[in-house]
Amino acid sequence: MNDSAATPENLSGTIERFVFKSEESGFSVAVISNRVHRSIFVIGHLAGIHPGQQIEATGTWVTHPKFGRQFQIQSFTQKIPTTLLGISKYLSSGLIKGIGVVYAQKMVDHFGADILTIIENEPERLHEIEGIGPKRAEMIAASWQDQKHVSSLMIFLQEKGVSTAYATKIYKKYGQTAMAVLKENPYRLAEDIWGIGFKTADKIAQQLGCPALSRARIKAAIVHLIANATSSGHVYCQIQPLKEQLYKLLELDFIEHESLVKYALHELYQEEKIKLITHDDQHFITLSSYYYVEKNCAATIKNLLNHPSSHTFDLQKLYHQLAVDDGKGVVLNEEQQKAVLATLQSKITIITGGPGTGKTTLVKKLLMLLEQQAVRYQLAAPTGRAAKRMMEGTGRHAMTLHRLLEFDVSTMQFAHNEKNALKTDFLIIDEASMLDMFLMHAVLKALPHTAHLVLIGDIDQLPSVGAGNVLNDMIESGVVSTLRLKHIFRQAQDSLIITNAHRVNHGEFPSSSTQSGKKDFIFIKENDPQNLFAHLEQMIKHKLGRLGFKPEQSMVLVPMNRGIAGTFTINHQLQSLLNPGEKPTVQSHGTAFKVGDRVMQIRNNYDKLVFNGDVGSITNLLSEDHQITVTFGDREVVYEWSELDELVLAYAISIHKSQGSEYDVAIIPLFMQHFILLQRNLLYTAITRAKKLCILIGQPKAIALAIKNNKGTVRHTFLKQFLTSDLSCR
Repeated sequence: MNDSAATPENLSGTIERFVFKSEESGFSVAVISNRVHRSIFVIGHLAGIHPGQQIEATGTWVTHPKFGRQFQIQSFTQKIPTTLLGISKYLSSGLIKGIGVVYAQKMVDHFGADILTIIENEPERLHEIEGIGPKRAEMIAASWQDQKHVSSLMIFLQEKGVSTAYATKIYKKYGQTAMAVLKENPYRLAEDIWGIGFKTADKIAQQLGCPALSRARIKAAIVHLIANATSSGHVYCQIQPLKEQLYKLLELDFIEHESLVKYALHELYQEEKIKLITHDDQHFITLSSYYYVEKNCAATIKNLLNHPSSHTFDLQKLYHQLAVDDGKGVVLNEEQQKAVLATLQSKITIITGGPGTGKTTLVKKLLMLLEQQAVRYQLAAPTGRAAKRMMEGTGRHAMTLHRLLEFDVSTMQFAHNEKNALKTDFLIIDEASMLDMFLMHAVLKALPHTAHLVLIGDIDQLPSVGAGNVLNDMIESGVVSTLRLKHIFRQAQDSLIITNAHRVNHGEFPSSSTQSGKKDFIFIKENDPQNLFAHLEQMIKHKLGRLGFKPEQSMVLVPMNRGIAGTFTINHQLQSLLNPGEKPTVQSHGTAFKVGDRVMQIRNNYDKLVFNGDVGSITNLLSEDHQITVTFGDREVVYEWSELDELVLAYAISIHKSQGSEYDVAIIPLFMQHFILLQRNLLYTAITRAKKLCILIGQPKAIALAIKNNKGTVRHTFLKQFLTSDLSCR
């Protein structure tokens, strides 16, 4: 491809347009022009460069067999444009928030070539332009200053051979100290900035000259591996497998570098950053913060159980009251009666049961009794969707746990804690299987010692997305009063969704036939995942309508994200199907977002008060301001373009992310390519997400394999042992 005489040359010109630009790497194909050449194709890394900018580049001429003669850039310096046309194109490129094509032309018409100096030194004069008020002028000035620093950061990262995709995030976190932080301790990036992992931080560190065998690098890698294990639900890591991962990650030799790893672990321990635990002759390691969260959970549970209640209940009298029809249509069976009494008698009660076993009816009766006794109570759930379902089921107000605990953005802590407890006598939490260790810790800290805690959930569903196995560990400990509802009520037996959920839970293949005639479960046999989209198109565009449903009432629930039957592929297919047409888009990490798209938040963002798994829709896209608006329920949340990696399309979501939600129509593809995740509790959880119609599409072999696999995934947690005091730690 290179010409024979590939002597480096200098080339200057104005960027006219980009033919291709990777946000991840900065690699670009652009067209520039100068006095000699009207159109020159240039290729290379042009991070931080926008149309209208002038550059001076060093590189070589190459000839591409398909695209012809091009200038391959090796290095460049950027210059501010000087011509009116160049300045107008530069300002309208989307570089500066608050300026689009219209305002760019107005600004150039009014101030001429002085406009860039005005923005830099006298931004208040922008008010002279019609339509630019104080707020927009302030936005333009701030964006101009930010962009200068971000561009410098992008060029710095580019020189180090590192992706520039996170430059804006790094600058947003550290401001003008960003360069100093990178040079002092680049491993901080992995800890401080969501989306930047150890490998990216390590790449920067290596380019900055950090020795491959430095103690800082090994310690950072150990912390990274422990923290990364929480994505699989673990609170602790077994030491030997962790070391093996460490040697592989850092490309170390087990024998030659064993002492380095030993010393790094010792330093982390001396610095009180890690804790070691021995259990059943096995050694485990975790971060000290994780250890204390789990240990404090156990201590608070014990304290609650041992502390007297704020109320004394006449259990005999209430038992007789429960045993009769109260005339309000709430009639309990014996299992439910025992469960209600247990919540009054015990400080902490877990009530678990599958669909149709009467958990909601039980809670309604409990609330009637508490109201009669003038007992204060609050209802909550881990997600907004679960809280809404709780309100619909009980007729009482319920809220998310984050809202109940009142997260304070100024302190990045919950306002309610051990020093500012909730004012309640009973806290009833639905979908408790979703509680991870950190959220459970926050709940327990905020609960008055005299209060009762009632956890309602289905222990047979998938465990929490976050770290820990809270509900299961509490049950297994035997310390907490637990009641399991097994009776399926007759009206529930008429639903194939419910009967098939229980069939799967008992290790049986789901059935499509029912004596009641209610057709709320459909199985479509398909052995080739290549044909999945054809089924989805037929179902969503045609059959759902004939069954009385709209496409937006459906959700595709998938075991995994990757592959032809994964959420990534299905989402892009369904986006073209359900949100077609030419609309303004913004690209982020290979996804084109546009107004009307259904999207999901994939991390907890306490600044915005949106959380992992929240689903909303894009209702506005402002190209000039580099922002999109996502509506979650009745809340509008604004995202900067640099924050779009927190969102994914949500026409299809993973089954794990669907926990706590119900959909009128749940469509579940299951194929052998999902082999690694095929488990009984996965399929059971997916089926129980369907409210009115469940459609299972896939291979009978894959479904049978999932039903047979009842082992579940072992999570390394020690809440059970802390509760039973069966643990050795140092």
